[in-house]
Amino acid sequence: MPDRTFPDYLRTLADFAAGAKLSDLSAAARDHARWIIADCIPVVAAGMQQPEMKTLVERHLARAGQGGCWVIGANRRAAPLDAALLNGTAGTWLEFDEGNLFAAGHPGIQVVPAAVAVAQDIGARGDDLLLAVALGYEISSRINRASQVRFAVHPHGTFGTIGAAVAGAKLKRFDAAQMMDLINSSATMGMATSRNAIIDGATVRNIYTGHSGYMGLMAVQLVECGFTGESDGVYQIYGRVISDGFARAKVIEGLGSEWLIAKSYFKLHPVGRYAHSVIDALEDLLAKVPGGRLDVDQIERIDVRAYMRAAMLGEKNVRTSFQSRFSVPFGLASIIYHGHSGLAPFEQAAVDNPKIQALTQRVDLREDESFTARYPQEQPVTVRITMHGGTVHEGRCTVTKGEPGKPHKLEELTAKFFELGEPLWGNQTTKSLHEGLMHIEDIANFGAFADGFKL
Repeated sequence: MPDRTFPDYLRTLADFAAGAKLSDLSAAARDHARWIIADCIPVVAAGMQQPEMKTLVERHLARAGQGGCWVIGANRRAAPLDAALLNGTAGTWLEFDEGNLFAAGHPGIQVVPAAVAVAQDIGARGDDLLLAVALGYEISSRINRASQVRFAVHPHGTFGTIGAAVAGAKLKRFDAAQMMDLINSSATMGMATSRNAIIDGATVRNIYTGHSGYMGLMAVQLVECGFTGESDGVYQIYGRVISDGFARAKVIEGLGSEWLIAKSYFKLHPVGRYAHSVIDALEDLLAKVPGGRLDVDQIERIDVRAYMRAAMLGEKNVRTSFQSRFSVPFGLASIIYHGHSGLAPFEQAAVDNPKIQALTQRVDLREDESFTARYPQEQPVTVRITMHGGTVHEGRCTVTKGEPGKPHKLEELTAKFFELGEPLWGNQTTKSLHEGLMHIEDIANFGAFADGFKL
């Protein structure tokens, strides 16, 4: 048997994961964890209504084993691995899921579906589910933050396997030795993902998050069966395979006192995160326009200057609803045309609208390197709209709404929950579900709680 000497940073991480209690979380970390769970559920349900997801659910469950875990938005039940796979995949279809600029990805939708499935399956307490989500989120985010993952790699389906695994293992009360093997094993079970998929409009991108939940729970099962990981599987992947560097000490820097989960953001627009900064600048501009509307036919050009990650979303040849969520020119044109953000400006009917497509072509999006230098602490963008006749309107964003320095109001997050949930479940079910999730610590048995809802 080879020597299994583990590095100190991983010992610290495994000890922390195994021993942490809910009382160790800061108030902000606990609140964010609660809202991340609540936000994910209707986002998944809405994404599950896409035709491709409905077909996948039918075909996958026809061959899957029986189980009692929600397939959210399909009113079906499945085994934990299958539920994590399907719910995670649906959760990114509408690009409405929570994320974290400091973790450089979207931890929540990679962790929550797996954690919820396990909590239902074993009848875990609500406070244990809350803690498991927070720990899975935190540990995986710290690993990703400490690495220099190549920009060509999409963050979904990579570090999320670790987060889903840790959450599931915490609910199953793994000790530190099991956590060590779990973290090392799950680190090597991610995908070779392509960031270009979002630019190309390739919906295969959505399986990445489903993969995180499925393979994270598979890692739990492997360790339960006696499988082992490398001595430092985390470094092998995040320091050598998909990354150009890995700072081991940074993984545990401030562990237990600095909570990355408390720095997460929630989305009020169903588009890629970097486009939110541009929408904020547009909203700033429209707030100065009488009536808050502009005549699409009178717009001569739209000039946008942005940090690099926003400027890369410049595709104008938009042909599908999914692709529209990653095009700044299309997003601006469609929101101006509709007079509001929301789901409608990014549905296929909007993509097929010739007026929106024509305005899309009149958007000039470019990087401002001085803006890029201020990212991620700030996310600066300017939008300048020139009308026929010479009138100019301007708006700007410095910090994107939803970031820690500019958080959304709780009533805005609640409104999103009901806007997505009510069309599927009706007011009373949506209200009861929201109320229960807002008091998740009081749930004695999450499986019994879940049995009260047909989602």
